[in-house]
Amino acid sequence: MNRLVPVGLVDSGLDPDLAPKARAARRFVLDAEGHLHVDAAEDDAEGHGSRLAGIILDHAADAVLLNAQVFTDRLTATPAAIAAALDWLVEKDAALISMSFGLRQDRPVLARAVARAVDAGLALVAASPARGARVFPAAYPGVLRVTGDARCGAGELSALGTVQADFGACVRAAQDPAGTAPIAGASFAAAHVSGLLAQWLAAGGEAGAAHDYLQSIAKYRGPERRSRLGQSAPPSSPRAT
Repeated sequence: MNRLVPVGLVDSGLDPDLAPKARAARRFVLDAEGHLHVDAAEDDAEGHGSRLAGIILDHAADAVLLNAQVFTDRLTATPAAIAAALDWLVEKDAALISMSFGLRQDRPVLARAVARAVDAGLALVAASPARGARVFPAAYPGVLRVTGDARCGAGELSALGTVQADFGACVRAAQDPAGTAPIAGASFAAAHVSGLLAQWLAAGGEAGAAHDYLQSIAKYRGPERRSRLGQSAPPSSPRAT
């Protein structure tokens, strides 16, 4: 019998249809004076978090979500709010944290929170752009860096091992027709990897072996090769501010 796996989703929340899948939910925001407020989560106004949750649950239907809402009226959040969300997820005994966003600058408050989660033994997955400067939290030690890879279907991975990312995954939800534009390719890819890990953890996998497990199931090795006609990189992920 599979064990229940608490999956922390740091994003824009969940819509009412998905809210019952969450064991716990909180909203983390900073006011204009820089004071952190932690209160009841609201409905997902952006739709981003709900799409990601759907992808995770497509792979691991029995996963238990922990809804850490940091995006509200727009897909930006402060490092302090994200750090507070990560600490809350550690307190709630999350086994895995999925983060489909990127911050262009290293912020100590976020680095410390990520380090605490890694030290607590959680598997952390974060989106990374297909090209350009590194982003955080993906660039922090112990975080699994994921970008979009057009070669990958919904249940497939690529082991990239590049400066940009450790792994590549599908850039759309399973129900989206091929050729349609996703909200954010790297965001969706991170959710696919999170879902595959949640499924594996439920079957008895250990978070500390997550990297090796993903390597073992990767269908493709090395970066995606692009034709002379080119293929656009996946859209950028939501960002912290």
